[in-house]
Amino acid sequence: MTTTRDQLISVLCSHTGRDRGVGARTLAMHLDINERQLRLAISALREDGIAVCGTPSTGYYIAQTAEELDECCAFLRSRAMHSLVIESRLRQIPLPDLIGQLRLPT
Repeated sequence: MTTTRDQLISVLCSHTGRDRGVGARTLAMHLDINERQLRLAISALREDGIAVCGTPSTGYYIAQTAEELDECCAFLRSRAMHSLVIESRLRQIPLPDLIGQLRLPT
């Protein structure tokens, strides 16, 4: 995975800024991995604090400005909230109650 990580960083360095994004399929093919492996590798980079941004319309890229990073974070937050809404409906509890439960110390 280290090789893929290093290769991914190397490729993404040539895709800085929203206007230079690269699609998941293209990026995965370039790295000779499948799209699921790519998403896992992107998540790992993000967990390490590397500002890998991306949406379906922009492709993946390294944030060049604070605005791009803010847009990416808003997109990720929106996806997370959508997942929480689905969970609250499956559990049949109000979203505020679910969110409150997430804040309980473990």
